[in-house]
Amino acid sequence: MKNLSYYFTLCLLLFNACLFSSASVAKNIAIDPTNIYPKVKLETSLGIIIVELDRVKAPITVDNFLTYVVSGEYNNTVFHRIVEDFIVQGGGYDADFVPKKILGDIINESGNGLKNEIGTIAMAKESRPHTANRQFFFNINDNSNLDPGRRWGYAVFGAIVEGEEVLEAMAKTKTDYNDTLGWENVPLTPVMLIKASLLPAE
Repeated sequence: MKNLSYYFTLCLLLFNACLFSSASVAKNIAIDPTNIYPKVKLETSLGIIIVELDRVKAPITVDNFLTYVVSGEYNNTVFHRIVEDFIVQGGGYDADFVPKKILGDIINESGNGLKNEIGTIAMAKESRPHTANRQFFFNINDNSNLDPGRRWGYAVFGAIVEGEEVLEAMAKTKTDYNDTLGWENVPLTPVMLIKASLLPAE
């Protein structure tokens, strides 16, 4: 009887391991793991932006971002924060400013050598270093104050390769304090990320 129970437990563990492995393989296939510099198409309400991501310098951050992309989690989200001559931030809320689900926080890869220069894409985070999850931002200026030094910085993981003029249009969007949300720098006219798509490898 004990042997039967042992073998049943062993079979159950092996079955669960296979399921986990299959899920991991499916996820890895979806995020195109062999593509070192994957590209993502961002269809926004102001036009199309294409970003090239750097898996060499920021593998954890890129895989995290692509997981949200291929699952459709970035579709119909709002760029909720635009600070003049600084950043355009989004990825975390729907059109009604309802928070989107979070898969979990990731390791901060800000020490990878990539700088928060104009046209780059980086992960937003809280004051603590390893708190980035789904929100990201575009640098609309050279923001060296966001780079790591004696403190952790904000991890850059790619850059715009097409659609710089769209980012410029976003940067000019008028913003104000939103009384309902209690937030500064909220666009008066919503700027939406309609769809994010992982492009086929070239």
